[in-house]
Amino acid sequence: MTQHPVTLAHEARRYLHQHPGIGFAVDQAGEYIARICTSLGWTVTRGIGGTGVVATLSRGSSPRSIGLRADTDGLPITEATGLDYASDNLGAMHACGHDGHMAMLVGTAATLSASPGFDGTVHMFFQPAEEPGTGAEAMIADDLFARFPVEAVYGLHNIPGIPEGEFHVRSGPIMAAEDNFEISIAGRGGHASAPHLVIDPMIIGAELVLALQSIVSRSIDPLHAVVVSCTELVTDGARNAIPSTVTIRGDVRTFTDEDSRLVEQRIHEIAGGIASAHRAGATVSYSRVFRPTVNDSACVAEFAAAATSALGEERVNADCQPITASEDFAAYAREVPACFGFLGTGIISAEGDGATPLHSSIYDFNDAILEAGIAVYSSLVRSALPDRTHS
Repeated sequence: MTQHPVTLAHEARRYLHQHPGIGFAVDQAGEYIARICTSLGWTVTRGIGGTGVVATLSRGSSPRSIGLRADTDGLPITEATGLDYASDNLGAMHACGHDGHMAMLVGTAATLSASPGFDGTVHMFFQPAEEPGTGAEAMIADDLFARFPVEAVYGLHNIPGIPEGEFHVRSGPIMAAEDNFEISIAGRGGHASAPHLVIDPMIIGAELVLALQSIVSRSIDPLHAVVVSCTELVTDGARNAIPSTVTIRGDVRTFTDEDSRLVEQRIHEIAGGIASAHRAGATVSYSRVFRPTVNDSACVAEFAAAATSALGEERVNADCQPITASEDFAAYAREVPACFGFLGTGIISAEGDGATPLHSSIYDFNDAILEAGIAVYSSLVRSALPDRTHS
C-alpha cells in the first residue's frame, strides 16, 4: 500500500466514524483494521478479549518491545451531525473520537512500514469496550501481556479544551477513578394526606442527597480532588401517594484507592445513620468501574520527549492538570509501566463555539490533529526502540 500515511488515516477515520459499534460489538472496525494492517505488512491477531485486535511489527534484532493502544468502541448516542459520513448504525456513534484514535494508529502503522527506523517490536492494541470500562480487563485476562509482552504501553486521547495539536501529559494520576453507588431507602408509604402515618423515604432521600456532599467538604483532605454526585432518584410513589422506597444512584471520582475506600465508608455511615434516625432502613451497593489512570514517570519522560521532537517544545506540556474523567487504560497501567496523554482538538469558548465537547450528538473528531498524533507515535517508537545500526 503506497498511500501517504496521513491520507490513509483520513480515509480510515471517516470509514470508522460511519461504522461504529458499541462495547464489544466492534467486529466491523476489527475487520477493517485487520485488513489495513495486514496490507501494510503487520502481523494481525484477532479475537483478543473477545473482539480485540493486535497488530505486530518487528524490525532488527532487539528483544525490546512497546505497546500502543487505541479504543475502538462508540457510544449509544444517535448522531445529529448531518455529515455525509455520519453513522449508519442508528443509535450508535463515535462521539468520543475513538475513530480518530484508531486512525492515528493506522497512520502510524503505515509510517513505520514505509520507514521503520526502529529496532524491536511494536504491538498495536485495538481495544473494544472502553466506554463501559471492561475492554482492557478482558484483553489482559486473555493473556495479552503473555502473548504480546511489552516493556511499556502508551496511549492518546483527543481532548476538546486544549489548543489544537498540543500534547499534554503528566506523571502520576492523570485521570480519575469512577465508582458508582446505589442507596435503597425502605420506609412505609401511604396516602399523601396522612404523612403522620408513614415513614417518608422522600424526606430521608432529600437529606441524604445534601448530606453526601459533606463527604468531600468534611472527610476528604482539601488538597485531594474528589467528586461525589447524586445523579438519579427513583421512587415507587404517585402524585397523591408517599412512596415506600426511594433509590438514589450516583457517581464518584477519585485519584487514589484510599480516597475511594473512604468515600464508600462514609456513604455507608451517612445513609445508615440518617435512615435510622427516621426509623427507616437503608442498603448501599458500591462498585468500582474504572481505576485511576496513573502514569509512570519514566514513560512520561519518553512520551514527552518524543512529542517535543515531533511537535516542538512550545506545543508540549509535560506537567498538565489531571482531569476527573475516567479511562480503562488504567488497567494496563496497573500491569506494566504506562503513559496516557492528551492531544488537543481546540478550545471551547465561553460562548459555546469552537471545539465541541466529547459525548455530544454533534461531536466529530478534528481530522486536523491526525498528522500530529501520527508524528508523536512514530517519534515515540523510534526513540523508545532506537535503531543503533543507523545512528
